[in-house]
Amino acid sequence: MSATPNAGVPCRLVVCRDCCCGTRKIRGVDHAAQTERLREAAPVRVSDCLDVCDQANVVVVQPSSAGRAAGARPVWLGLVNDPAATEDVVSWVREGGPGVAPLPDILGLYVFKPPGRRRSGGS
Repeated sequence: MSATPNAGVPCRLVVCRDCCCGTRKIRGVDHAAQTERLREAAPVRVSDCLDVCDQANVVVVQPSSAGRAAGARPVWLGLVNDPAATEDVVSWVREGGPGVAPLPDILGLYVFKPPGRRRSGGS
């Protein structure tokens, strides 16, 4: 019996929905529809403020168990404020997400390292 790529714990998503993310401060976004669309791809946890309001709307893609085994860490995406960006996240997560599927170039534009979580050194 061989393991399937999706065996184990899947990718999980954290969406910030507090003071800036998920509010009328970010105009033109249907926040509820965005959250539901993300839920179609992976389990979603709605979080209070993640303290990166300048990046609203924030989505954190947590690697699956296979991704973690490959050394992947959570990927923080900021300014996810249009349906196309949401679809790019959904597609990547369905392909396996961090550590399993390469980060699409377009999502590279959204990646940021939040304060206090920067790692020193190479890689």
